[in-house]
Amino acid sequence: MAVEIRLSAAEVARVRLAVSPLAETVLGVRAALGVGGHEVHRPWVREAQQVLAAEPELPLLRTLLEGCLPSFLFPVPDERLPAFEAELAGLRATDPAYVAAECATALGARAGELPGAAVLVDRIADALQRCHARLVAPHWGRMRAVLEADLGKRAVALVDGGVEALFAQLHGDVVWREGELVVQGRRRTASRWTVEADGHGLALMPSVFGWPDVIVDYAPRTAASIRYPASGVGLLWEQPHPTSDGLAALLGRTRAALLAALGEPLSTPDLAARLGVTPGAVSQHLGALRGAGLVTTQRTGRTAVHLRTRTGTALTAGPPG
Repeated sequence: MAVEIRLSAAEVARVRLAVSPLAETVLGVRAALGVGGHEVHRPWVREAQQVLAAEPELPLLRTLLEGCLPSFLFPVPDERLPAFEAELAGLRATDPAYVAAECATALGARAGELPGAAVLVDRIADALQRCHARLVAPHWGRMRAVLEADLGKRAVALVDGGVEALFAQLHGDVVWREGELVVQGRRRTASRWTVEADGHGLALMPSVFGWPDVIVDYAPRTAASIRYPASGVGLLWEQPHPTSDGLAALLGRTRAALLAALGEPLSTPDLAARLGVTPGAVSQHLGALRGAGLVTTQRTGRTAVHLRTRTGTALTAGPPG
């Protein structure tokens, strides 16, 4: 079924970009449960399923996440990149009446298997806190780098071509036509659901674990939202190839390791943590690699994300045959 999001001219002016660590945790747990997700996440899912098997609230997570997803689990962030802890605090403060109504809508008769709404929120928030710490936080540096790089790409599209160019790049299922924003469902049908932004605007959020689908909140309480597949997810779980002795001899061990790691977009702190060196040392080495045309850097606000150029990639591949 298609979803039409109605936006007034004023609401179009309030289209914004954001990332939700809470939503990534929810969708990641869902993928680990074997629902949704994609083959691209298989390396992570294999590891996550072993950890999730020991989660005391696993039956509750299955009940909530294996079918239609209740909207209360996906609050729209108030800022571009909120802390997971801040989003979790917001979840804990959710109106129990809203939680109960969303569970009834999403789960139908299965909602009767759940505890009372106030108890449910506390238990699910505790479970998500544990899941985030064990499943998502160890990989958040890489995930954040991918998500922020995507935000930068969308921001450039918005500046260069306005909202029409922004929507055109999001996903093939997202169509902007003469002031009408439509998100097509997996099954193309004549039926259509209408979402009113009601003066709150629209939040566009790239997602790692939602990939490759587009997720729309059918009944938003604040801003309407679209969670779309982040670009660059395909390389997220690939392990960098070991640094060859020849490349290390040419560039030096640290620079060769940096170049090998940058097959995916990473920030300076991420690289420092991965290589066990200081951020200052990483910046110095990156400057040399950038000057040689082997690395490119894109800035989004205060964050710099780095990636190998084609020349850098060819160099790490080594000689043919």
